[in-house]
Amino acid sequence: MLPDHVVLKKSKRARRLALRLDPVERVFHLVVPSYTSMRTVQRFAEEHEGWMTSRLMALPPRVVFEHGAVVPVFGSRRRICITVDESFKRTQIELMHNQLRVKTNKDDPQGRIVRFLKGVAKDELLQLSKDKAKHIHKRVRGVSVRDTKSRWGSCSPDGHLSFSWRLIFAPPEAFDYVVAHEVAHLRHLDHSKAFWGVCRGLSDNFIEGQYWMREHGHELMRYG
Repeated sequence: MLPDHVVLKKSKRARRLALRLDPVERVFHLVVPSYTSMRTVQRFAEEHEGWMTSRLMALPPRVVFEHGAVVPVFGSRRRICITVDESFKRTQIELMHNQLRVKTNKDDPQGRIVRFLKGVAKDELLQLSKDKAKHIHKRVRGVSVRDTKSRWGSCSPDGHLSFSWRLIFAPPEAFDYVVAHEVAHLRHLDHSKAFWGVCRGLSDNFIEGQYWMREHGHELMRYG
């Protein structure tokens, strides 16, 4: 029997056993070839139990969207201030200098806070993407936000960009770098030397932004 933090996934395309951490659900997906026996699966999980435990313990604590919680939004720490009153006809959320003010008739407005932050993130991502695209004489045909777990952004051949809404919690240089990265793909749909040259030119702080996302990007999954 596998521990609770291991989810078994059999794959016809897999050629070996592999563990993949899901930092949102805080579980490991154990991907194995479809023909693998449960005895082999069990032994593999037991051999890697210590490594999995250390990785889980290293994850930063969750930050729930509740009254008093502090979250970074576009590089500024904002304290969530929730006022619950049944007389409110609808939830109103306002992003202020050092607060995320929520007035609601819901006992648990977390879902509405997420929806609000997704909207704010999308607006900022769209505007910044368009601004950067002008520098390389390209057009952004649309921007969408998702709750992706393995990719912070993507660019389709037709000019549509997609980003993780959780980038709203990243520092400005990291947020800017990810947008520059995807906009650069409007010119080069690869990671060639030419692509990186465009990406550097579009980034306000390429080195710091890339470093932060590489070393700390997983921390964005702790919010919500």
